[in-house]
Amino acid sequence: MTELTDFQRELSAFLPDVELRFEEALARHTSFRIGGSAEVMAFPKTKEELADILKACAKLNCKCAILGAGTNVLAPDEGVRGLVVCLKDCFGGLERLDETRIRVMAGVTMARAAVNAANLGLTGMEFAHGIPGTVGGGVYMNAGAYGGEISQICESVEVMDLNGKLFRLSNAEMAFSYRHSVLENRPGIVVSADFALKKGNPEEIRGKMKDLIARRTASQPLDIPSAGSAFKRPKGGYAAALIEEAGLKGYQVGGAAISAKHAGFAVNLGGATAADVKALLSQVSDRVYRKSGIRLEPEVRIW
Repeated sequence: MTELTDFQRELSAFLPDVELRFEEALARHTSFRIGGSAEVMAFPKTKEELADILKACAKLNCKCAILGAGTNVLAPDEGVRGLVVCLKDCFGGLERLDETRIRVMAGVTMARAAVNAANLGLTGMEFAHGIPGTVGGGVYMNAGAYGGEISQICESVEVMDLNGKLFRLSNAEMAFSYRHSVLENRPGIVVSADFALKKGNPEEIRGKMKDLIARRTASQPLDIPSAGSAFKRPKGGYAAALIEEAGLKGYQVGGAAISAKHAGFAVNLGGATAADVKALLSQVSDRVYRKSGIRLEPEVRIW
C-alpha cells in the first residue's frame, strides 16, 4: 500500500466522517476522460460536511477545486496536488417551493432537474435537459442551449463562502452574462438554486424535451468523450461555422480532434492527453483568427 502524504493524513484527521479518496483518477470524473490523479478527492453528502471540508482547508492553508459532473473541465495530465471536492451525486435533492418555483441542489444533473420540473407540470427548463452537467456548474457558468439559459429562470442562488458560511444571491447579484456569473470572480460554491418556472402541460413539456434531445443526438458527437462546446460563441459568428470555414473539421492533434460530426466540439478519439487538447484548441484558435480575424476563446475550463 502506498504511503499517505502528509496532506492526506492531516485531512483525514480533520474529516473522519467525510468520504475521501486518495490519488483518485480525474479521468474517471470528467467527460473528456482525461486527467491525472487528485491527491485527495472529497465527496460531501451534506452542507455541514462541505462546510467542514472548507474549514479544514483553511486550517491547512489549502485551496480546493470544485467539480460537478466534470462535463466542461479539462483536467491536467499531471493531476492535482491538494483537494478536489466532487459534488455530483452528493448534493442531491429537489423541492417544490410553491406552484411555480423549485429549489434544486447543486449536485443534481441539469437533465434530472428538467425531468422533475416536467413531472411537476412546470415549463421553462426544457432547454436544460440536453445540458450534460450539474445545476451547480450550470449556475456557475450560466449554461444554456437552444435559446434558453440559466439566467432566464434562476431566481436566486444559495452559496457557501470559503469559510463555510451560507448566503444567498439574487438573479441581479449573480450578474449573469454569456457563459459567466459573478462567481467566476467571487469565491463561493453553489449549494442550491431556486428556479422560477411557469405552469404547463407535462406531456407537451416532455414532447419538447424529446425533440431537443433528438436534435442534439442527430447533430452532436455524443458517443465520443468530449466536454461539449469547445469554444465560446464569438461576436459576429458561430464557432463551429468559423472552424469549418477554416477547413478544420476533423483536424487532429495526438488523440484529440475537432469532431467530424460537429465542428464546435473537441473530442477524445482515444488516448488523448490534456496537452493534446490544449494544443488542438490553440492551433484551431490561431488558424481561425488568420482566416477570419475572429479570435475563438475556449469554453471548456482548463485546470
